[in-house]
Amino acid sequence: MHARQPKAIHSALTVLEEVARCGAGITARQISDNLGLPRATAYRLLNVLVQDEYLVRTPDLSGFALGRKVVELANLVTPPTARPPEAVRAILDRLRGGIRGGIHLVRYEHDGLRVIDPDPDFPPSDRAVILARLDASAMGRLLVNERSRGAASAVLGQIHASGYASQVDEITAGYGCIAIPIRDRAGQLVAGLCLCAPRERIEHPDDLVAVLRRGAEELAPLLA
Repeated sequence: MHARQPKAIHSALTVLEEVARCGAGITARQISDNLGLPRATAYRLLNVLVQDEYLVRTPDLSGFALGRKVVELANLVTPPTARPPEAVRAILDRLRGGIRGGIHLVRYEHDGLRVIDPDPDFPPSDRAVILARLDASAMGRLLVNERSRGAASAVLGQIHASGYASQVDEITAGYGCIAIPIRDRAGQLVAGLCLCAPRERIEHPDDLVAVLRRGAEELAPLLA
């Protein structure tokens, strides 16, 4: 597509809007039918948008979802999230002072996540990947698990068995993350308390999970 092809550009933007409206997993056939586009045109536009990273294919390759560049654009125009209350920051400061590694607080809103208090000394390594690929990070996997009640997979099975999410090597080689869920009184997932550290500490967390769980319990009434 080139600037002198306004109709093609308009069609591509319409396809992008349709994926955003329908949500992750919409298929090329559904896009074609919903927009009244010829099937070949829909496939061609989808391939261009995937190639340019405005869309990504879902893990089973059957559908499409918004990609990294859309997430980056959204972050550029979205006002920065206000810092959490002082009582929340005090708990996070205490945890950061006692645990070596990056302690991050994540909020789940509108079917997505936002890092509302990143560790200033150990910031998240790649926010674009974390936001665009929920299944790649421990903090994203908590949300995937919440959406997929009853679904069977090795990742979700680990979360159900342990009560927390973890990952290693997905974002940065040699490093990983643990994410503890924070729920409101109704049991809804509202936030996540996350630790990012070298791989060996995530694979053998010892008493770290217990410390993080106590912190999550303290944070819950302040974030509900």
